[in-house]
Amino acid sequence: MHEPAHPLKAEADGRRDLYVYNGGFLTNRRIRRILELAGWNVRLGLPGPGDWVGVWGNSPTARRGEAIARNRGARVLRIEDAFLRSVHPGRAGDPPLGLTLDRSGVHFDPRTPSDLESLLLTHPLNDPALLGRAHDAIARIRRAHLSKYNAFDPDHPLPDAPYVLVIDQSRDDASVTMSGADTATFLRMLDSARREHPGVPVVIKAHPDVTAGYRAGHFAPADLPESAIYLTDPVSPWALLEGAHDVYTVSSQMGFEAILAGHEPRVFGQPFYAGWSLTRDEAPPPRRARRLTAAQLFAAAMILYPTWYDPYRDRLREVEDVISALEAQARAWREDRAGYVAVGLRRWKRAHMNAFFGRSKLLKFGTDPDKASDVAQRTGRKLMVWGSGEDTRMTDAVRVEDGFLRSRGLGAALMPPLSLALDPEGIYYDPSRPSRLERLITASTDLPKADVTRAEALIRKITQAGLSKYNTGEDTPPPLPPGRHLLVVGQVEDDRSVTLGTSKVRTNLALLETAREMNPDAVILYKPHPDVEAGLRPGAIDPKMLDRLADVVLDELAADTAIALADEVWTMTSLLGFEALLRGKPVTALGAPFYAGWGLTRDLGAVPDRRKARPSLTQLAHAALIGYPRYHDPVTNLPCPPEVIVDRLAESATLPHARRLRSLSRLQHMFRRQERLWRR
Repeated sequence: MHEPAHPLKAEADGRRDLYVYNGGFLTNRRIRRILELAGWNVRLGLPGPGDWVGVWGNSPTARRGEAIARNRGARVLRIEDAFLRSVHPGRAGDPPLGLTLDRSGVHFDPRTPSDLESLLLTHPLNDPALLGRAHDAIARIRRAHLSKYNAFDPDHPLPDAPYVLVIDQSRDDASVTMSGADTATFLRMLDSARREHPGVPVVIKAHPDVTAGYRAGHFAPADLPESAIYLTDPVSPWALLEGAHDVYTVSSQMGFEAILAGHEPRVFGQPFYAGWSLTRDEAPPPRRARRLTAAQLFAAAMILYPTWYDPYRDRLREVEDVISALEAQARAWREDRAGYVAVGLRRWKRAHMNAFFGRSKLLKFGTDPDKASDVAQRTGRKLMVWGSGEDTRMTDAVRVEDGFLRSRGLGAALMPPLSLALDPEGIYYDPSRPSRLERLITASTDLPKADVTRAEALIRKITQAGLSKYNTGEDTPPPLPPGRHLLVVGQVEDDRSVTLGTSKVRTNLALLETAREMNPDAVILYKPHPDVEAGLRPGAIDPKMLDRLADVVLDELAADTAIALADEVWTMTSLLGFEALLRGKPVTALGAPFYAGWGLTRDLGAVPDRRKARPSLTQLAHAALIGYPRYHDPVTNLPCPPEVIVDRLAESATLPHARRLRSLSRLQHMFRRQERLWRR
């Protein structure tokens, strides 16, 4: 984690009273918690000389607080949302992921210098590490299509490019009125855009609050010229900026994003980003005479100025952590907003499937594929099936499977997953057709440096914590004979990754026989699959054959410990092969797991010819651990990034919601020979 860089945050070691006169400071838990963590003790009453009064925006309660501060000789702390806020606007109930706490002014009021303006004027903003963070964060934000509010679809159709982009804002918004602008300013801006770009279509982007019906905008669509498009669709600002020939704004944050996207926007107000040689300003604030780069502007506005909050660990963090959190939460909304009709899911899975995918709309569950398809078409929902399943005729379904950091305990023992993968193209363990993971791996060779750095850090966290998919087993290895230790990984033999991903070698016995035949002098360590060891799934080898072929059987040994014993790992399609790659071990695959065929393994099975890309291990890990799965934090009940799940698993604590399935799991074990009963 980076150390907080804001020069005024050092005072947070000593708590200060903050008198407030807006009920939101008392009722909004997130805002109050961020203030507490930043060192402020929110309270009612009257301040004394030198005390602090907290105000929000330019509301009547803010003016009341300012008046009390003047009369009592107190100082004013101006509090606002930071520039990456949430999925939905605050009026929809979403709590913020950060605040700006300004002791001088407020960033949208050019009449008085703010802390942000002071940073932009006086901070050197030339530290290579700081600017490197800025460049990386900009790349991540653009790649993830993140903005202040994020309830939009990056794949939504856009107007035909090129066009001139004119950005509308909420009427009477403080950033508009304090810039001295009004409806006439917006009409003048539109007229300038049309005159300066004759014949080019004009697209007017509505503000999310206007689209949601919370506030009015400055343009009446019925009064606009026929050539103008008033855009209320939930499109990505970044995608919209990419197709823009020019950008016009009064004071919208989207003007800041236009700078980061490479534009030099025409600005008719006096927002914080105006006046630094990055915009074409109608009336630049005279105090702002410094020339800045886009990275310097970002460093001040997004790294040094805000106070960022981590909702998973309940502490202050940095912008990189907020990007990860918002990326996970926005992805969940974007993928799930239409809802799902899930077919063939076992009853015990339904509660945690709703936790993962039902935040926007609770899932509808069914057993008949035809009826489920009819419901999906009638309601606009997506079809969902588990894995490749028996519903192979449902080619239009989204398929869901466990992710690669699943739980602390077995899925067959009914331990709820912490990660799941949605795949609308195929499924990762079926090499007969492309999958979303395969596409992500192919594209990973063009990952930005920031994403590669993140994947490297995630690999370190996983391997240092000794984590695997299930995180079961003992950590104490048995004594081993000397020699070259070859770890052979057993699997569940009727698992779809085996039945779909293998050709010649399809059983644990055949795998072990092949490994012994090709490595007669090796010390073979055989690790049975945990589900097979528990007697829950097929795949056991006759003890006499096992004694003849394996030198040591690693019963109930943790995957990480077993990998550490090996000089080389042999597998059909087991995920343990991927985990071995992460730990630097050579891997031989006799099937076609998702990690085979990319030049990172020795492949003795038939892998698809289409796997022609040659990603690095880090790039492949980014696709498999960051890009492909979704993660759900059982502590906060929020979508989360993988780093949070790594921390949860590393804590070794009993995770919420697991206990209620223990009795069912015990019954399942008692009736494990009656698989048809408990697998429903």
